[in-house]
Amino acid sequence: MYIPKHFEITGRDEIFSFIEENAFGQLISNVSGRHFSTHLPFLVSGDRTKVFAHLAKQNPQYTEIEGQEALITFEGPHDYISPSWYSEPGVPTWNYQAVHIYGQCKVFNDPEKLKKIIDCLTNKYESTFQNPWQPAYKATMLSAIVGIEIIISEIQCKYKLSQNRPVQDQKQIVQKLKNVGSNKLADATEHTLCT
Repeated sequence: MYIPKHFEITGRDEIFSFIEENAFGQLISNVSGRHFSTHLPFLVSGDRTKVFAHLAKQNPQYTEIEGQEALITFEGPHDYISPSWYSEPGVPTWNYQAVHIYGQCKVFNDPEKLKKIIDCLTNKYESTFQNPWQPAYKATMLSAIVGIEIIISEIQCKYKLSQNRPVQDQKQIVQKLKNVGSNKLADATEHTLCT
């Protein structure tokens, strides 16, 4: 991804915190000589060296992904930025946050490892509910999926949050984003002003 220096994020804690909060991404690899993308939730290993997901066995992506370098993309809040929000001349743009992970893929079928991934994903997303669903499914259902392990080789992180504009413009952008209900992007932009 193209990342001008003023938009580049290199702090690993910041990057992995972003991934944790925006863990629904795209797994991109090649299938029959074409780019192929599957949208799915991901888990990062505790040591931050691997990313895990699972695919349906009916998804053709899993049949060719073994050994490929894949790209995983994660996206955070984003929105249009009007030049009318600037105190100095500018052009229309789009502000956003994104992380790209590159890595070598491995496919696995081990039922225990698959169950652990499903249980971790379930616990993560059910924990926000007042009455979380507890995993209760037939173990044979795991035979319909395969696990994907991506060994991280490179991480790129870009927060394009008007850091190239004067501070006064950035403050105005925060307010305008709040006015249009883009609160998460406003908060992210405000955070860059404080760091």
